Amino acid sequence: MSTGPGIAVTGASGRMGQMLIRTIMDSGRAHLTGAVERTGHAWIGRDVGEAMGGAAMGVIVTDDALEAFAPSQAIIDFTAPAATIAFAQLAAQARAVHVIGTTGFSDADVEALQPAARHCVQIRAGNMSLGVNLLTMLTEKVARALDDDFDIEIVEAHHNQKVDAPSGTALMMGEAAATGRGVALDRVSDRGRDGITGARTRGDIGFSAIRGGDVVGEHDVIFAAAGERIVLRHIATDRAVFARGALKAALWGQGREPGSYDMLDVLGLR
Repeated sequence: MSTGPGIAVTGASGRMGQMLIRTIMDSGRAHLTGAVERTGHAWIGRDVGEAMGGAAMGVIVTDDALEAFAPSQAIIDFTAPAATIAFAQLAAQARAVHVIGTTGFSDADVEALQPAARHCVQIRAGNMSLGVNLLTMLTEKVARALDDDFDIEIVEAHHNQKVDAPSGTALMMGEAAATGRGVALDRVSDRGRDGITGARTRGDIGFSAIRGGDVVGEHDVIFAAAGERIVLRHIATDRAVFARGALKAALWGQGREPGSYDMLDVLGLR
């Protein structure tokens, strides 16, 4: 077993949960100390490795998050906003690094996470991949360089099981573009075009969401002016990029001061 930090994974049966577990077990830099699922799930009480269709890993799936978090130095959490808020309080009790890949938060949800960050390291990002975070930085720089003659549109595509739209990554891009323009995203965001909408409002940042098949994640940031377009694009073909980024965050957070961080901090891109 690795001598690295122990990590618990929430939403263990999901696609990301299983990918995270495999990534941790294969890393040689950490080990799995907990696997959490919702009450009543068929995996409760089973060895998580066997539940995933492989060899036993010695970790039993539980619906008692505090039990799973207590021996852990980090929690990686790709679940849902309400669950993540509850997990944040437990992570703070355990003084464990809380890596949050959950998306779909409201402003009130984000505010509800803050008290826990006073007691533990909390790393939250709409996307954990290196490429996406580089794209976020580029989006801000391009938006700062171009004026409102360039319309900004963000187009994202995901699999047909994704429950939130726009994606957390698309919103990251939107926030970066708004920061570059020196405006608040909630004042210029255009997400609901249907019917006779009239001409596009100058300075708005538009969002479009595509859902279908097994698309892992594709994001385009389009800067469109008369006679020319600039397109920044990121395509993810394997969820392992998100799992590797989340593991990197969990390792980076060890020994840090409590507080709220994101992947730009983890990657040293600030």
